[in-house]
Amino acid sequence: MHPGAASDITGIGEFIEEDSLRAAGRVRKDILDAIRKLVPFPYQGYQRTDITSRPLCFWTTHKSLIAYAPDEMPPLVIAVLDGRRNPRVIEAILRGRQ
Repeated sequence: MHPGAASDITGIGEFIEEDSLRAAGRVRKDILDAIRKLVPFPYQGYQRTDITSRPLCFWTTHKSLIAYAPDEMPPLVIAVLDGRRNPRVIEAILRGRQ
């Protein structure tokens, strides 16, 4: 996992904790479970050519968009972002995480 992706998950949890500690734990668990499920079938995600030309796949869980490199073994998670963000912001974040 890219260090930025680990920070993303921590940040998501901290944001949700402001309202509910239990919900924050559940969302973090669901994100990590989704990432684990990508390992045996890394190409089950979809590409977002509107966001990046890199060979990344995307998977959504809750409102989070998981961006990962399916060709790596295990798949390398590059970012975990709020899927409601502007695609240009997502593009900029991914560009900064080589």
